[in-house]
Amino acid sequence: MQSQHDNDAEISELMDESKKKKLPYPKSVGFIVINEFCERFSYYGLRTILSLYLRDKLHYSDNGATVIYHVFTMFAYFFPVLGAMIADGWLGRFRTIVYLSLVYASGSVLISLTAMPPVNLPPLEFTIIALLLIAFGTGGIKPCVSAFGGDQFKLPEQEKYLGYFFSLFYFSINAGSLISTFITPILRADIHCFGENDCYSLAFGVPGILMVVSILIFLAGKRLYTIKNPAGNVIGRVATCISHAVCRSFKSKEKREHWLDHADDKYDTGLIEDVKSLLRVLVLFIPLPVFWALFDQQGSRWTFQADRMKQDIGSWTLKADQMQVLNPLLILIFIPLFEVAIYPFMTWCKLIRKPLHKMIWGGLLAACAFVISGIVELSLLPTYGTPVSAGLAQLRVYNGFNCNVTLNLNDTGVNSTEYIITPLSAYENLDIKTEQFVELPYSMHGQVNSECANITFSGVFHLKEETANSFFIKHEGVHAFTDKNDKAIDGVGVRFLSNINGVVQINITDTQNRTKLSQNSSNMDQKTIQKGKSDVIIDGETVLKDFNFQSGAVYTINVYQDSNGIYIANPVMITPASTVHILWLVPQYVIMTMGEVMFSVTGLEFSFTQAPVSMKSVLQSVWLLTVAFGNLIVVLIVEGNFLDAQWKEFFLFAGLMMIDMLIFTVMAFGYKYVDLKSSVQELNTIEEVKMPEKSNRKRDN
Repeated sequence: MQSQHDNDAEISELMDESKKKKLPYPKSVGFIVINEFCERFSYYGLRTILSLYLRDKLHYSDNGATVIYHVFTMFAYFFPVLGAMIADGWLGRFRTIVYLSLVYASGSVLISLTAMPPVNLPPLEFTIIALLLIAFGTGGIKPCVSAFGGDQFKLPEQEKYLGYFFSLFYFSINAGSLISTFITPILRADIHCFGENDCYSLAFGVPGILMVVSILIFLAGKRLYTIKNPAGNVIGRVATCISHAVCRSFKSKEKREHWLDHADDKYDTGLIEDVKSLLRVLVLFIPLPVFWALFDQQGSRWTFQADRMKQDIGSWTLKADQMQVLNPLLILIFIPLFEVAIYPFMTWCKLIRKPLHKMIWGGLLAACAFVISGIVELSLLPTYGTPVSAGLAQLRVYNGFNCNVTLNLNDTGVNSTEYIITPLSAYENLDIKTEQFVELPYSMHGQVNSECANITFSGVFHLKEETANSFFIKHEGVHAFTDKNDKAIDGVGVRFLSNINGVVQINITDTQNRTKLSQNSSNMDQKTIQKGKSDVIIDGETVLKDFNFQSGAVYTINVYQDSNGIYIANPVMITPASTVHILWLVPQYVIMTMGEVMFSVTGLEFSFTQAPVSMKSVLQSVWLLTVAFGNLIVVLIVEGNFLDAQWKEFFLFAGLMMIDMLIFTVMAFGYKYVDLKSSVQELNTIEEVKMPEKSNRKRDN
């Protein structure tokens, strides 16, 4: 009989092996992987250009654009919890993905339409609505897609195939991110539409189209999918268990070994013990948001920093938002490099012994990256524009004549000071003390024995606080306007001030005689043109030949027509050109990505292995919440507005990260790791979780 039993067991084992070999790789996962590629292309494509769009098109300040960018990111990582609850407790994963993808696609289409000037939608309101829809869509489907892919495999027979799927799935995420981060800045800056020097509507539109395509691809595989019913709202059960325990612990006078034990009148012991294990891990999550506060500034503060740097690499221009492509590119390089070389070396040096030690080093690397960014910012200060601080006003007086003009300012309130403004140049005073407004009496006269000898003007300059107040001297008098002296974005800022007879045509053409700018001489608005050598042509006459318009600079070109009808022009640079090269940002991106590999990848693995089997999805959701809270930290610091320089903010974040990792180090060294269970033990635990809640329940009478 024993022999027969052994034979039956052997035959059964052979049959199981045969089944494993016969089970084909699920074709349905191809649709899921392509869907994920398109969705990640859409999300990262939009996020790459978002901060520049908010600043340059919606006219938010750097701080305002940073706040909205991080609020959007915060919601995108908050909504996964809601998405998991909807999928597990109500709709199931398939329908959740479909419905929330439609919400996502509608937001993508809306922001593209909003960026089209002819559509004429209220830009601020509709952009915010679109971003909320996108955040809800991308966040809601985030916890569902990978899990839905896992549903397509029969376990344990296809466990090996499942590993291949997650590798392919992760590759599709990074491929989508890599390609969109490179392409969308090109669509934004190099294509011109609707009469503008950029095309944000197309840059938003292509990711929107990819999102629509992702839905169609996902639906195309429906007949091949294994679609499981909702498994029950685990997050909700954990939350209600904790809240019930808290309430009863306050009401009950009975002392229990653990405060969660008070919930045993309603919840079974297995769930309570799992929640205890969950909370032991969640305590370690408390310091984690600070890392994400630093990491996600690659798309906001670091992009603005790159935008103020020299971007030429030979004949090619590396755009500010394209710098973000380094992160997914380096991720694909560093993950195998760390596993094969760096981690073994650090283990040999006894720098890491446990997974949490890797996270400590990752956090310290993030702090180092921000120290570097602060040093780079200090080197950029001399090349920045001349922003006006609170309590100050700026004054520029442009001489529209081809002769000296003497300017007398009663700037002390008592004595008058005399300044000589040379032909077609400007006088500047960029730090005049002002409280809201100040009046500055002036008088001026032209140089004797010159064409402007009879020019005399007098009056009062009305200066506004925190404003670049500018005045142009011409035949008709002194014309007031406000300068835009911030760094030029994606090119060169140019303004023409014309002191001529009548209205004529002004053109700027490049060396191939292609028109960069065409306007009439009465237009005093500042425009953006492409950098490089160009000719300035007035009424068909070339007044500046092969003038090198430098990237990031802002020029005011004074134009004068003499008594013989000849045009004379002189460019005045009011904002310096970008001279620090954008490649100086590479070290901080490299170090930050190294930190991400050690911190994020290790953290995901740690949270998965240390969580009870029934709590793994809960812990993954909370992991995503740490990203949301990290972005909230950025919003609070930026909105606090207690630092008057960007380099100080970078060093502040670096210091916060160092302190945060010191706290985390103490917590990590005190953590007791949970031994990994065998597959048999895990299966038994899963079966216990599936048992009715009311079994073995104690009641408090």
